[in-house]
Amino acid sequence: MISFYAVLSVVILLVLDAVKGIFRTPDSWWIVPLLLIGFFIGLILLHLLIVAVSVIVVNPKSESEKGNKYYRFLVKITLPLLFKLCRVDVQVTGEDLVPENQRVMLICNHINDIDPAVIMRALPDLELGFIAKKEVYTLFPFVSKIMKKLYCLPIDRENNREAIKTIIKSVDLIKKDKASIGIFPEGYTSLDGELHEFRNGCFKIATKTKAPVVVCTLVNSEKCFKNLFKRKTTVYFDVLKVIPGEDVATMHTDEIGNIAHEIMKENLDKRKKENI
Repeated sequence: MISFYAVLSVVILLVLDAVKGIFRTPDSWWIVPLLLIGFFIGLILLHLLIVAVSVIVVNPKSESEKGNKYYRFLVKITLPLLFKLCRVDVQVTGEDLVPENQRVMLICNHINDIDPAVIMRALPDLELGFIAKKEVYTLFPFVSKIMKKLYCLPIDRENNREAIKTIIKSVDLIKKDKASIGIFPEGYTSLDGELHEFRNGCFKIATKTKAPVVVCTLVNSEKCFKNLFKRKTTVYFDVLKVIPGEDVATMHTDEIGNIAHEIMKENLDKRKKENI
């Protein structure tokens, strides 16, 4: 969107010149670049204002599913803009492994609260609905509104009965072709950056829907807020393997978890050796 708004600013300037002839005025040497910068900043601010208004009007208590496509589009065009402004570059590998036109269960290690946004930036067409800790919905009410429109679901990690209800809702979303499901099987954010033990019960989402399991890793996202605006941050998102749905249907949740854990651990160790 940055490039689009830059080009659009030039177009607006050319139209203004055709009407007012600003290129032919004595002060054009400073007015033209000033207007160009002003149009560019104005377009970005207008974009962010539209996003803010669109989120504010969402009723978090409403069960209406209207507007899902609009909010998907809004996120798709806004995340690249925000990441560019915040100097975050997401390097993606293996995206061609992700099945097309099929709902999946995506799993990834979890090292920062920004991880879901990074993944949606990396795979903008996957239409993911993330399972997020219920505290997010209390601590970040603005974010939770747009999460609702993207079919994200809260989970109570300390209440098994409530957690099962979330799993059932996730299964329903996949079966009804409303969204793919993204989940962090560790259950918590890793404070030390290491890959911890999985809560393999989450893989019931895959076994009950026969959805392919997309195994991924993230590296460096914990630096995004530390480096914010000060320096560029490169985040690495790797799609490592897709466990086909027909294989998932014959596997136990612990088996899926062990396979995925080993693959992810190997790649994370490799990334560390590369001194990323």
